[in-house]
Amino acid sequence: MCGKELGADRVAAWPTGEVAVMGAEGAVNIIHRDAIKDAEDPTTTRAAFIAQYREQFANPYVGASRNLIDDIIEPQDTRRYLSLALEALHTKRDVRPQKKHGLIPL
Repeated sequence: MCGKELGADRVAAWPTGEVAVMGAEGAVNIIHRDAIKDAEDPTTTRAAFIAQYREQFANPYVGASRNLIDDIIEPQDTRRYLSLALEALHTKRDVRPQKKHGLIPL
């Protein structure tokens, strides 16, 4: 997924999308390593931490609230969304700075 900071014109995500640097399982293993190790039932504790991490960080609604994602769309609306986005952007032209030096023949 390309973000706005990288030059994307439109950013959309599905409701089930996971927007995070790493997956919830790997992040929980690192962040809550000691709490999981010291728990009476490590698998249940780990599952609870994973669910909490997904709810707080790894969902598209967090990104949308911070204006990193323009729209959250249903999967069946993807084709329509892409069509409308491409139609809206078909006349877009990037203005790039002129080159200081041309290529010289060698």
